[in-house]
Amino acid sequence: MRILFLGDIVGRGAREAVIRQVPVWRAQYALDFVIVNGENSAGGFGITPDISDDFFEAGVDVVSTGNHVWDQQSISGYIANEPRLLRPVNFPPGTPGRGVGLFEAGDKRVLVINVMGQLFMESLDEPFAAIERELAACPLGEVADAIIVDIHAEATSEKMAMGHFCDGRASLVVGTHTHIPTADAQILPMGTAYQTDAGMCGDYDSVIGMEKDEPVNRFVTKLRGPRFGPAKGTPSLCGVIIETDDKTGLATAIHPIRSGGRLSSAAPSF
Repeated sequence: MRILFLGDIVGRGAREAVIRQVPVWRAQYALDFVIVNGENSAGGFGITPDISDDFFEAGVDVVSTGNHVWDQQSISGYIANEPRLLRPVNFPPGTPGRGVGLFEAGDKRVLVINVMGQLFMESLDEPFAAIERELAACPLGEVADAIIVDIHAEATSEKMAMGHFCDGRASLVVGTHTHIPTADAQILPMGTAYQTDAGMCGDYDSVIGMEKDEPVNRFVTKLRGPRFGPAKGTPSLCGVIIETDDKTGLATAIHPIRSGGRLSSAAPSF
């Protein structure tokens, strides 16, 4: 299989670019499945039902999220009835929505797990125990033909630990939340593709996707000014494409992708 994962989508310009580009890439790269992290797609804070529907209509199969999932009040009722929109699996029991789903991709089945880290983040249930539970319930190569883990976390050490924890049991473990693409795309020793952070889809002439002035002001003066707003320059779309073995579900290749704006680079070659 060939699977695309795009990192945190920040604001209108980035989401419109993703909606334009996903159908192109589905055809160009013969993609079997597409996942995006949409937790910052509504003005940089959360996601709405209409935005989620727009992603699905464009050819996105699953939208993952993170700590900003509840920023838009309209999402609670929607996420309870839309299994393709995930929130972190380690929210407490009774939280609306789901953190994991098994989805069809032609004659294949893709398990997607969204989990949130604990270091420097709000306190949720233990992420490693949550992942262990889901991997045990749906083994790679038996129930699922591919397994993708989006670990939405601040600390690189926690993301790397999750990668090794899942090695040999997932097709891809990829980090989100910090918005900066890391240069460590690799296949771990037992066959799991890994990258510490996929990077954001947004304007990189910014502070993690937001207009520069107010974040800089807060660091310099320690005073809070206006609310952050997404930067409005040309967005870069950042993520990874992985290829998996049809028998084992493990990764055979990982290709970072960065398109448009300041981070545009050579397109993956297959």
